[in-house]
Formats: sequence, structure tokens, C-alpha cells
Amino acid sequence: MKRFLGFVKKEFLHIFRDIRTLIIIFGIPVAQILIFGFAVSNDIKDAGVAVLDLSKDEITRKLTDKITSSGFFKKTEDLVNYSDIDLAFKKGKTKAVFIFEKDFGSRLLKEGKATMNVITDASEPNVATLVTNYSMAIAGDFNRELSRNSLNGIALVQPEVKMFYNPALKSHFMFVPGVITLILILICALMTSVTITREKEFGTMEVLLVSPLKPIQIILGKVTPYFLLSIINVVLILVMSWLVFGLPVKGSIVLLMLESMLYILMSLSLGILISTVSKTMQQAIFISLIGLMLPTILLSGFIYPIENMPVIYQYVSSIIPPKYFITIIKNIMIKGTGILFVWKETLVILGMTILFIFISVKKFKIRLQ
Repeated sequence: MKRFLGFVKKEFLHIFRDIRTLIIIFGIPVAQILIFGFAVSNDIKDAGVAVLDLSKDEITRKLTDKITSSGFFKKTEDLVNYSDIDLAFKKGKTKAVFIFEKDFGSRLLKEGKATMNVITDASEPNVATLVTNYSMAIAGDFNRELSRNSLNGIALVQPEVKMFYNPALKSHFMFVPGVITLILILICALMTSVTITREKEFGTMEVLLVSPLKPIQIILGKVTPYFLLSIINVVLILVMSWLVFGLPVKGSIVLLMLESMLYILMSLSLGILISTVSKTMQQAIFISLIGLMLPTILLSGFIYPIENMPVIYQYVSSIIPPKYFITIIKNIMIKGTGILFVWKETLVILGMTILFIFISVKKFKIRLQ
């Protein structure tokens, strides 16, 4: 029995001395609980809305205040005419536009009813549905207040909902851009990190280094096949989304492919960076899968809106590259925008690419001298 207890004690010591094992046992469960408990939410909070008030009377001001003070919405801008609606959505901050028809207040008082149009950005079907439901609830509550204060007991604001970009609220408008983003970063980063780490683990990297090829040529030779194959992947997914789901590319296909190439290059440079800090293929796979897959799914805006998350998670999401590519691909594919609406995200991805390459080349040379 003493031998057995001694053996168990030895195993405990091995576990407590291995930081990676402790992270797997305790760190991952804690991180998942925090992420799923706080970041993953099906509610909306402070969703951006714009208001087009063609009546500008006391009742529309009260209803606007009720909408923006509900905690669900915050006003991003006041629109002047209908032509501003599309531009407001393309900027990306506005999830819905509330439109009050002309003579809204007088119609409500004279006829007992008036129409409030609600136009939502349905490129994110889940958010559009929630915005619609909350809008209906706020209008219903406002109607009850009006009925209590009305002499004849009848006063009705009638919300009419319209969906921009995705009228049928098809879920693949959300999943196809997210899947493209996830597939590219996993394939590029995972396969590149594993390929280079395998050479180190098997001891063949030194053989390559004594060859006439320079280190940068070795790296480029490793990543070029994955770059070309990933481009084929993008084309394949786009064709399938069009043929199977009827999801066309409303914007420039050339711009979409250029942005995809930049994102692929960023993912490959991230894979090289992972390979520089990994001694074995097992480490590279673990860092790539755990470090990239969960954040891409949960913290990039793929499924759950970033603005609903606690502030600290919003800061974390800002350093996750997929967040910016999802914004780019949704804008180009679904909204049909051009480079003027995605240049900021493009510069962020370009900056990350340069940073990853710089660090990787530096570390790669140091590790292999």
C-alpha cells in the first residue's frame, strides 16, 4: 500500500510541476465557464438604432426616449430622409431604424392609430429577431400608457417591421461568413504550425537549413501550398453557398478575394508564430485548436453579438483577427459595400499580418541558429 501511495504522490508531483497540464485541468474549465457565462448571451443590450422622425412632435419624442432609455437600444444618429437608411446600415453600428410617419402625433390623436416602421439589419438574423421582439414589446407598453391617458381609451402605435439584406431571416446569411472565417484560420494556422514543428521534432529542419535554401525560402516553401489551397477553399465555399443556399456576393468579388487572400496570409503568419513557440506537434495542435477555435466561434461576432458582452470581453475580441474578417465578409457579401466601409478592418488585419511575420522571423532565426 505504501508503494502505491508513493506512486500516486509521484504522479501528483509530476502534474503540479507541469504548467501545461495544470492549465488543461483547471485553466480551460474556468475559461469556458467565464466565456459561456458572461460572453455568450442571446439578449441584446445597447444595440445601435437610428431614428427617422418625419413628424417631430411631442409623442414621437416621448416614444423615441422610451426606446433609447429601455437599456436595449442606444441611438447612433438621427436621419434626415429615407436615402440615409442604407448608409446607416452599411456603417455597421446601426442594427435598426425607427421611422415615424409624417403627422404621427396628430394621426394618433385623431384616428386613434399611427404607424411606426421598424427596419432591421437582418444580415445577423438572431439580432434582427431580438430587435423586432423588443421593439414590439416597447410599442405595446407605450400603447398601454396612451390608453390609460386617453379619454376614449383607444390609442394604438402600430409597428410595421421590414428586414434589410435578409428578408427571410435565413440562418446561412450568418453561418456562411462565419464558417469561411473559421475554416481559413484553422486550416492555415494549424497546418502551417504543425508542418514546421514536425520538421523540428523529427530533426529534419537542420537538414533543410544546411541546404542552399535560406530560412525565409524554407518558410515560404512551407506556406505557399496552403496559401493556394486556401484560396481554392474560399472559391469552393462561395460557389457552394450560391448554388446550395442561394447566397450571392452582392459586392465586388475581386475585393472579396483580395480581402480573403490578406486574411489567409495573416492566418499563415499566425501559424508560423505558433510554430516558433511550440516544441512538438502536440503543442502546436493544442495552441491552434484551443487558442483559435473557441475565440473565433464565441468572441468574434460569428454567432453572438460583441456589443452584448461585458466590456472586458469586448476588449479581448478586439485582438481576435476573425472579428475583423467577419465584418469585412458580411459587408461585402451581404450588404454589397466597398473598400470605403471596410478599410479600417483591412488595415487592422494588415497590421496584424506584419506584426506576426516580424515576430516569427525574429524568433525563427534565434531558435535555429
